[in-house]
Amino acid sequence: MAKTTKKEPLQKKDRSESDASKPWEITKQHKIVLGCLLVLFSIALAIAFISFYIHGQVDQSAVAELTNRTETVQNWLGKFGAFLADLIVHNGFGLASFLFVRLFFLTGIFLILNLSSKKLKGIWFWDLFAIIILSVLFGFFATSLPELGGVVGYELNLFLQDYIGKTGTLLTLVFGLVVYLIFKLKLSPEKVQSFFENTKKDIKTDLSSLAMSKNEGAYNLEEFAVAEQNELEDIVLKPKISQFEINKESLKPTISHSSEINLDPITKPIIVPPPFNNDTVNPLDSFVIETAQEEDIIEENLASRLVSDFGLFDPTLDLSNYKYPTIDLLKEYSTGGITINQEELEENKNKIVDTLRNYKIEIAQIKATVGPSVTLYEIVPEAGIRISKIKSLEDDIALSLSALGIRIIAPIPGKGTIGIEVPNKNPTMVSMKSVIGSAKFQEAEMELPIALGKTISNETFVVDLAKMPHLLMAGATGQGKSVGLNAVLTSLLYKKHPAEVKFVLVDPKKVELTLFNKIERHYLAKLPDTEDAIITDNAKVVNTLNSLCVEMDNRYSLLKDAMVRNIKEYNDKFKSRKLNPENGHRFLPYIILVVDEFADLIMTAGKEVEIPIARLAQLARAIGIHLIIATQRPSVNVITGLIKANFPARIAFRVTSKIDSRTILDTQGADQLIGRGDLLYTNGNDVVRVQCAFIDTPEVEKITDFIGSQKAYATAYLLPEFVGEDSGINLDMDISERDTLFREAAEIIVNAQQGSASLLQRKLKLGYNRAGRLIDQLEAAGIVGPFEGSKARSVNILDMSSLDQFFNNEQNN
Repeated sequence: MAKTTKKEPLQKKDRSESDASKPWEITKQHKIVLGCLLVLFSIALAIAFISFYIHGQVDQSAVAELTNRTETVQNWLGKFGAFLADLIVHNGFGLASFLFVRLFFLTGIFLILNLSSKKLKGIWFWDLFAIIILSVLFGFFATSLPELGGVVGYELNLFLQDYIGKTGTLLTLVFGLVVYLIFKLKLSPEKVQSFFENTKKDIKTDLSSLAMSKNEGAYNLEEFAVAEQNELEDIVLKPKISQFEINKESLKPTISHSSEINLDPITKPIIVPPPFNNDTVNPLDSFVIETAQEEDIIEENLASRLVSDFGLFDPTLDLSNYKYPTIDLLKEYSTGGITINQEELEENKNKIVDTLRNYKIEIAQIKATVGPSVTLYEIVPEAGIRISKIKSLEDDIALSLSALGIRIIAPIPGKGTIGIEVPNKNPTMVSMKSVIGSAKFQEAEMELPIALGKTISNETFVVDLAKMPHLLMAGATGQGKSVGLNAVLTSLLYKKHPAEVKFVLVDPKKVELTLFNKIERHYLAKLPDTEDAIITDNAKVVNTLNSLCVEMDNRYSLLKDAMVRNIKEYNDKFKSRKLNPENGHRFLPYIILVVDEFADLIMTAGKEVEIPIARLAQLARAIGIHLIIATQRPSVNVITGLIKANFPARIAFRVTSKIDSRTILDTQGADQLIGRGDLLYTNGNDVVRVQCAFIDTPEVEKITDFIGSQKAYATAYLLPEFVGEDSGINLDMDISERDTLFREAAEIIVNAQQGSASLLQRKLKLGYNRAGRLIDQLEAAGIVGPFEGSKARSVNILDMSSLDQFFNNEQNN
């Protein structure tokens, strides 16, 4: 009992101190309560405003006597409603006051659902802007009805007319409406023009169909009775064929802008009647052409408005004012979406059907899906047709279509159809802006999201590098590898803070990645005492790769001490302040090694490069080190079996032979690509065809300039030093030049019987460089053994008494 009574006041004191030190903040429960209050208040406002316009004149005289309980009002919300309506509507903004109902309602919903506050600020700004403009507008046109514009609108209208007259006031109001339409409703001349063009096309289509229906009814019934059967068929079919020919010109739809597309994700197919055959009935009663919805472009980079939620510790605080790159730094290369060439689609369809019929292969159904650079024709063969028979006709179909890069998918995974991919004659360029600005990328909940481009169905293709976990890229010269690397790096720059990801860039070509030098102190990692963060000398690559192996071993030691399995669990635990930095723990950013030309490294360094690459590929994914390797020579002596086994995610641009395609993808198909960013992506399962997003050098330069102009860290992220066996470093033999912590370090090493620099880092709270020098001095003194790769050094002194005797002997000598 005595112990209990002593602990109680101490516990109360601790609790009070923690409560006092913790700043007050709005909890989720508070937001829900406040949100519900605002929603109900908005409903009350709507009731008060509506009843004001019904009983407003009756309640007008009673507003001044609201304190009198015997006074009666007609407002549905009682005296309080009459007061609010008189204050906000009559003495305020008139009919425009109904926008206050919307504002309070949306604010309540945002609080209840805990949505982004930045979007809510925009809603408030533009709605208040609209309230003022509408109030003055009603006051201008309805001076005899003060309830429409309110006192504020009426007085503002008179104020403006006193200075700029009626004409100037009207022009000012028109300008305000134009500003609202352009910035809020995103109205543009292109949208207006497209609207009128589509309306004109619809009218033409209706008129042509009406004319055809009249022609069909114009035939005399006597002709049907006298004509023979063949003539009867001609009479019936001619109007239908002519109708098809007339409609053929009007069926050239163009997706000019994403905002014009119906929000309903189910697209309406375009049905084109096939030409009739008098001999046999065509089984293809309809040819369906599908094109995916253009995705809405998010003009603002969502990463810039994400609220930090890292618990008690925020790793981004060192660069708390860092601003993510904006979308407008990227260039929009295409003015509209995919243009459908109806004649080309119909011609290709007929050639495919005719070619298969020549080999007695009948088709039950055919459908076309139009993509940016390739159109996918999905066919359903008649029962009893062998898939291998269609697959063997790849060259024959390519010959009939006179097209480069025909690829047959037999069957399409997940569907009961066979796919024939045919390149478009006029491909559409996929810009990086359309991919980065897509909702699929901006709202991606991934650790390391990468937007590669758009699929054959025109959907943005986003993958997570953290789950790949390494990426192998290959393709012939000039087919898009360097642009693909830039797309990968740009995606991560738009999504991740400099505290969260670091890049190790290896560029043997010396020209591809040089622009990223500008963001060295933000995003790049390098070895200590090196000038350039981007490695262009192959001799330095070996040290960098071995340094990453040391970093990997150090991180695994930290994960072991923290008793977690991967970097995400470790960082979550560190941000929750469950790991002590005094024990060597720190926030671990992702490290991404990018090699632009791997074949050149293999030629110059061989095994010295292959072994650390293989080690990193096997082990590094759990501790946040990921590899992206590109090469133009996907041969077996470059991409060895040891490397391929640890790179399940692979990207193949166009290659020159089927052998190269099998080397990179384990299947053919890359040799049938059309180049210019056309790629195949696989992660061990299905193969997906993607048109890589194009990003030009000036765009990369703008992004790096934008980031480089901001406040940065003092230096680039420093990797641990790597000391090889034949490095030629002279070990310190002079006792007078030893570190002041030499004896303490020796005691720690002997007690632990483990000779590693990471141990000294944690115990003595040192940086890696000083800990490494201490290890070198201990080796020179004979306390620890030589360097043995990733293994800890052996300890030559077994206990503390032997260590004391060692130091006594040194002093006597």
